[in-house]
Amino acid sequence: MILLPLLAPLAAIALLLLVSAFFAGSETALTAVSRGRMHQLEKDGSKAAHHVNKLVANREKLIGSVLLGNTFINILASSLATETLAPQLGERAVLIVTAGMTMAVLFFAEVLPKTLAIARTDRFALAVAWPLRILITILSPIVAAVQFLVWRLLFLFGVRPHENDDADAAHDEIRGAVALHHQEGMVEREHRDMIDGVLDLRELRVGDVFMHRKHMTAIDLDQPRDAIIQAVMESEHTRLPLWRDEPENIIGILNTKHLAQALVERRGDYRDLDIAALATPPWFVPDTTRLEELLAAFRSHRSQFALVVDEYGALQGLVTLEDVLAEVIGELPDESQAQQRSDVRRRPDGSYLVDGTVPVRDLNRELDWSLPEEDATTIAGLVIQEAHAIPEPGQRFAFFGYTFEVLRRQRNQVTALRVTPPKKTPKA
Repeated sequence: MILLPLLAPLAAIALLLLVSAFFAGSETALTAVSRGRMHQLEKDGSKAAHHVNKLVANREKLIGSVLLGNTFINILASSLATETLAPQLGERAVLIVTAGMTMAVLFFAEVLPKTLAIARTDRFALAVAWPLRILITILSPIVAAVQFLVWRLLFLFGVRPHENDDADAAHDEIRGAVALHHQEGMVEREHRDMIDGVLDLRELRVGDVFMHRKHMTAIDLDQPRDAIIQAVMESEHTRLPLWRDEPENIIGILNTKHLAQALVERRGDYRDLDIAALATPPWFVPDTTRLEELLAAFRSHRSQFALVVDEYGALQGLVTLEDVLAEVIGELPDESQAQQRSDVRRRPDGSYLVDGTVPVRDLNRELDWSLPEEDATTIAGLVIQEAHAIPEPGQRFAFFGYTFEVLRRQRNQVTALRVTPPKKTPKA
């Protein structure tokens, strides 16, 4: 009979704890929810996802409303419990009620709902979004007043709204999420590299990916026609620069398809064939052009081939659409190339024989290494950069956990190295 008068207050306290659990779980779910997934669900027609996106779009208002509601409910529940049980518990009522409500709030209104929200984040967020929007609308005047006072106080300490916003934040968030999922085994390394490659297009420049003029195949138009045609036939490229007087004086780009068509129309007679007339005008791009800008330029020029010049206009080499795509999907092997690349060879002891011209980025992607790519394009350039000198054959260096041994040097160029990566420790 003594418990009968307590049933209504205890039921009210249980209801308040349930509401507190709603606020606590909502805060966790909506803070951790995947905005990308919610955006896609909204595009697919989900009204609940629309409500989630509206809530997440103003996190400050969302958190303020949830904290206001949760704090009020917890204090109300504790006060009601104290008032209800004080007559029965006497002088120890405050101590006993405080201990009991602490355990009840901690278990039922904090840990349990937040654990559920973490385990079923998206589903929890979709379920609570609509009722939470209604509550936030009701509480918005109070929350707005609290936010105003908070920002006035923070302003006194020099804190300004959105001062930490970064234009690269979205890219960093995507890159970090992909790296995390790869580490957890949910994203393949190839897929991670492709996504990183797409994101890197706005950071990499033509100077990071182009073919140097030293390795560029170009044809002298002053030589006999049969020699020109023979050189074209022996080349593995579909587009070849044509020059006169000096190799840097490029006058046009010859597409081998156009030459083949002309020879077919003439039935192989090339004696009076004007090869220069078959070429298209050369197109030059600065070596500082971002790859993202280069892709747009390729589309606007309807071209896949450009010559690269430095700030003084001197010819540096060439860049193709394939060079840009290789940054996203990896190197595209030619049909005539061997299955394994010859400029990176693995040794039985775990080290690698690497040509000096191999890009650092290629090594990182193909071997899953972590060498820095910011200050040097090639592996030889990286060693020279860190050694602050052009090393001699036989010299060894240790940088970034890797060991580099110079094998060959030609004049001022390091042409071959032995690179020993750090030993991977087995995962516990």
